[in-house]
Amino acid sequence: MNKSAIKIGIVGLGKIARDQHIPALRADPQFELVAVASGSNTSLEGVPTFTQLGEMMAQMPALNAVSFCTPPQGRYLLARQALEHGLHVMLEKPPGTTISEVDDLLTRAQLKGVTLFASWHSRAAPAVENARRWLAGRSIRNVIIRWKEDVRKWHPGQQWIWQPGGLGVFDPGINALSLVTAILPRAIFLREALLSFPRNRETPIAAKLTLHDGAALIVNAEFDFRQTGEQTWDIIVETDSGELQLGHGGSRMHVDGGAVDLASSAEYPSLYRHFAELIHTCTSDVDLVPLRLVADAFLLGRREFVEPFDD
Repeated sequence: MNKSAIKIGIVGLGKIARDQHIPALRADPQFELVAVASGSNTSLEGVPTFTQLGEMMAQMPALNAVSFCTPPQGRYLLARQALEHGLHVMLEKPPGTTISEVDDLLTRAQLKGVTLFASWHSRAAPAVENARRWLAGRSIRNVIIRWKEDVRKWHPGQQWIWQPGGLGVFDPGINALSLVTAILPRAIFLREALLSFPRNRETPIAAKLTLHDGAALIVNAEFDFRQTGEQTWDIIVETDSGELQLGHGGSRMHVDGGAVDLASSAEYPSLYRHFAELIHTCTSDVDLVPLRLVADAFLLGRREFVEPFDD
């Protein structure tokens, strides 16, 4: 046991927690995973498991931080409870169901003098910083985003994603928006959107977005949850001095077709290293631009209804 390690608990013990958060925490000596709260009758071997966040906080007085891996619906009240308890908080993306909720959490974190980290895991992909530097100072002519995956593979049986606040195809699509807003040198804004809703669902299964930078740049994005076979997570940026392609969600980078050597790094270990830095300096990192763009798509987008979708 490392006495100086940040004692952290996880709330929500689903696929993302088991696949990403728990391995990252167990490999990082800056953290010690001391508790889990899960209301799904699941447990984590060797770690005290509670059914409620309040129970976990009451019985684990040494707890310093909490990482929320729950669906966004209902997360606000839990995160607020943790902040009021004086805990540092990390939020799996998307950080909340509404912008106003996350704004309020940030205010509460600042008043308490604790950290709030709204994590965007795709921004920690190995090619992102290289792409941002490569694009700096270049004239960007056009951006194409293709983000298409199989919802049955990545969200098996997860009904929350089809409910209000679950975002539907924007759950992965927001990853693309977090990437493009990180690498482009200027802000972008939504011009128009077409959202495709299955007749039996309350969130879209596909979307087409057109964004702009207030000048000549156009960003066209296509998101789809129905893609089988090879999955597509690509961003293509055409500039006055060549074409940049971010592939596989930001883990690969090509310039004019040639692969760029990248330092090896994994997203979630990088996120937790950053979370530790924020905790040590008592600062927060909350960028809501990707969530605002999704909210704008729901505000401005035209809607069409497509065939029902069942898992």
